[in-house]
Amino acid sequence: MLEKINQTNLQQAIKKFSTVNVLVIGDIIVDHFIWGTVSRISPEAPVPVVNVTKESLLLGGSANVLHNLYALGANATLCGVIGKDLMGDHLIHLLEEMNSPTSGVIKTIDRPTTKKTRIVAQGQQVVRFDREKSGPLPADALDSLCVFLDDNIASFNAVIISDYNKGVICSHLLDHLRPLLIRHNIPMIVDPKPVHADLFKGATIITPNHHEAEKMSGVTISDEDSLYLAAEILRKKLDSKAVLITRGEAGMALLEREKPIFTIPTVAREIYDVTGAGDTVIASLALGLAAGLSFAEAATLANCAAGIVVGKIGTATASARELLELIS
Repeated sequence: MLEKINQTNLQQAIKKFSTVNVLVIGDIIVDHFIWGTVSRISPEAPVPVVNVTKESLLLGGSANVLHNLYALGANATLCGVIGKDLMGDHLIHLLEEMNSPTSGVIKTIDRPTTKKTRIVAQGQQVVRFDREKSGPLPADALDSLCVFLDDNIASFNAVIISDYNKGVICSHLLDHLRPLLIRHNIPMIVDPKPVHADLFKGATIITPNHHEAEKMSGVTISDEDSLYLAAEILRKKLDSKAVLITRGEAGMALLEREKPIFTIPTVAREIYDVTGAGDTVIASLALGLAAGLSFAEAATLANCAAGIVVGKIGTATASARELLELIS
């Protein structure tokens, strides 16, 4: 893979990450992990009794994309909605600990801060329960997001759309954003949900996984011909410059306008956990493009970053140092 790509370009781009400023727009989530052990079954019902040993509250959803950007050495700002509640306050505290601006995070009484709680015992998830309210945003919250974009968009080198289908990513917001990006010549990198496919017309590049690409294109991907067909249908449908399909153990496939498909095999030696790998891909892809790499170079860089995080257990990030070591 790396033989086709100028490694020096990748290394120079990574060294530029600290000069890049990225805006992440999307659904903000708090990931709540309860860790423990199981030694018996409950006498009340046939379920395991988890003896809790520790708990952690982590940045999730679009906030995990932000976390990945900071781990790679970049500057980034989050734009989305949280509740006026204790979990929202905790999320603001986590952002402040990273020295990330919080002016794009809008608080509303209309919904709670989305929290996903996972109970994990002996390394396996026992159950997950979610506290959330999805659906259309209240008008005042949506207006506040648009005002933030008007006032701040010119300061960013790239915009990432991180859609978890909770309500932030909607036609009103995207219609407001699109002309701002065109005016300032800022690339839009999208991690899409198929239900919202039409919202992402004009995206610079989209990064669906294998199943999302099948659903959005209507093509069952079984070989390279069908892979190309699915990517080309998506590229034309959304009028994007490129499509990057992530394929798990099969690596990635990049299709640019009027170019043959470029397949990138995975660099992961062992895959332990794919949790959050998509967030790592879109963060490193956006940084590569903002640092001046071509689509193929930025996708190769993203593939390397993904190869690092899937070799770790739990929601993980890659650092600029790890990327440089892998590429070298």
